[in-house]
Amino acid sequence: MNIFPIRTEEDYDAALTRIDMLMNADMGTPEGDELDILVTLVEAYEAKHYPMPICDPVEAIKFRMEQMGMEPKDLTPIIGSRSKVSEVLNHKRQLSIAMIRNLHVRLHVPYESLIGA
Repeated sequence: MNIFPIRTEEDYDAALTRIDMLMNADMGTPEGDELDILVTLVEAYEAKHYPMPICDPVEAIKFRMEQMGMEPKDLTPIIGSRSKVSEVLNHKRQLSIAMIRNLHVRLHVPYESLIGA
């Protein structure tokens, strides 16, 4: 097993190719250990070179609504009146702490997505 840091796009591509070859390796074997190490290196390289953008809280709510087949009116028990729901979904009102808690508890939207962190 010859593993090196991923410094270039070529290194990255080579690591991805090797990961594809090792995908069915059993844990605890030399191939499984190599896979584990390569995945860790690739994740570190991607975090540095391809950072994920911060999620817009409203987009996170809309995405979850779509997943659950919900309409804006279904948010009234969670957010408040229809006007509050409309204002939140149209970026005219910020989420309150209570709204964030309710959205997290009732719709399982991650806190990180709701606070934009």
